[in-house]
Amino acid sequence: MSIIELLWPAFVLAIALVFIHSVFGLEIIRRGVIFTDLAIGQIAAMGMALSVAFMDGDYQTPMTFVFAFGAAFIITWATKRVEKIEAFIGLLYALGISAIMLILAQSAEGTELFSKLSAADILFTSQEELYRSLVLYGVVTLVMFVLYPRLEGIKKEFLFFSMLAVTVTSSVQSAGVLVVFALLIAPSYAGLVQKRINPFLFATLFGSFGVLFALIASYYLDLPTGYAIIFVTVLASLSVVVFSSIIEIKK
Repeated sequence: MSIIELLWPAFVLAIALVFIHSVFGLEIIRRGVIFTDLAIGQIAAMGMALSVAFMDGDYQTPMTFVFAFGAAFIITWATKRVEKIEAFIGLLYALGISAIMLILAQSAEGTELFSKLSAADILFTSQEELYRSLVLYGVVTLVMFVLYPRLEGIKKEFLFFSMLAVTVTSSVQSAGVLVVFALLIAPSYAGLVQKRINPFLFATLFGSFGVLFALIASYYLDLPTGYAIIFVTVLASLSVVVFSSIIEIKK
């Protein structure tokens, strides 16, 4: 069996993750609220941790969604009423990660579970998991490209953060908090810095190439897949940023 036959669900899921997170990543960087996804992801992971630690893993998806949606609601409220919103969101992240450590301290497998919540292994994603994610991301994409541009004010803000929460609910379970954060920021950052190609198109293609390279490398070199994805996409993004800066200086 070839690597494509074995790992094609992981390849497709990785590209889908890059695509859907580029939809949100470009907007988040433009707004200057970089910690948003990380905070929502960490709060969402609290729901997963509670499910694993106290419910034997039952109700994991509903628990994750409830916590992610709660974080989205809080951030939507805070964007209009709180000063220094980035600091507020950063504190939410700190609250989430500390709460997870306290929750998982009740489990004998706490350290292993925390590592999985941070960066999961998507290398052997099942077809069922892939199809479930594709349907969800398809609905989110439709909402963000059709309904979102037609709204204004607080409704638009709430829809944005709600769709981000829905996306994170799925992505955190599939890939982990840190992988989600890397895929949200790294390709979009590179896309915005370069000036020749549409930022969304560049972010999607650039990120997809990076995650596919990371998946193949992790398979052949027996590396932890989640952290391989983070390393490759972040390093590639930083390289684009530095190269673009050098080009601008020469001009």
